[in-house]
Amino acid sequence: MSNMIATRESYGNALAELGKINENVVVFDADLSGSTKTAVFRKAFPERHFNAGIAEMNMAGMAAGMAACGKVPFISTFAVFGTGRIYDAVRNAICYPKLNVKLAMTHAGLTVGEDGATHQMLEDVALMNALPNMTVIVPADDTEAKQVVFAAAEVDGPVYMRFGRGKTDVIFDETYKFEIGKAKVITEGSDVAIFACGIMVAKALKAAEMLRAEGISAEVVNVATIKPLDTDKIIEVVKKTGCAVTCEEHSVYGGLNSVIAQALANNYPAPLMAVAVQDSFGESGKPDELLEKYGLTAENIVLQAKKAIALKG
Repeated sequence: MSNMIATRESYGNALAELGKINENVVVFDADLSGSTKTAVFRKAFPERHFNAGIAEMNMAGMAAGMAACGKVPFISTFAVFGTGRIYDAVRNAICYPKLNVKLAMTHAGLTVGEDGATHQMLEDVALMNALPNMTVIVPADDTEAKQVVFAAAEVDGPVYMRFGRGKTDVIFDETYKFEIGKAKVITEGSDVAIFACGIMVAKALKAAEMLRAEGISAEVVNVATIKPLDTDKIIEVVKKTGCAVTCEEHSVYGGLNSVIAQALANNYPAPLMAVAVQDSFGESGKPDELLEKYGLTAENIVLQAKKAIALKG
């Protein structure tokens, strides 16, 4: 791992590049283009960028209309507004008719930091997972986030992409290939599987190093696509390791842990522990301090991995 960049920056840069090769791409923002980084696209293609103002429901409807006319709209705002505030519009105007709208939301999770609980969206993946026709993606770093933008444009239907506010480690080099619906093994192991998404992938890799120092072999798997889940790969890995831990900057309900628990319950029951926010809102604070307080750390991944291993017997 080297360098650090926020995935919202990756999104803005990739969107501008996508605009060069796909003239049907249009972008909507809700008066936050400087923060969501769609301003990069606006500078390159001002006639294809639309500021809906602080009217997110209207933004979703405008994008649905554009999609019905053959355009490929990307809509952006903070995740708390783009999934919670406009859920009805996403459900009925976008997902129900399966329109080709891409929801690219930024500032998700505890790492929003000082803006506090009202802006630290921890339920967005759960909301989007529950919607028929929706694809849900949580990229881990700059390399993956940029590829996710291009991949989403190729999907015929709604896609939810979750991007972060703060800088995170660049894990993958340019040889990495993201594929929708495919989980990727980063580090092989035999004692425990660590499934992670978003900023927690870097922490999972650190945890695997800590476990290795104690003689425990951990397999780290990047599960960027939450829906559709790569159930075959999940089961294959857990059959090898016998137990698992999930890691996500999200509520323990409705996100990565929930979908993997369901996959295991239906196919291959095995011990599963969760590193996630445990049924609470966040609070105002520095991102690193919040991650520590809520247990989203490599140290807690190590602890939960040991608990999972102890349950195997």
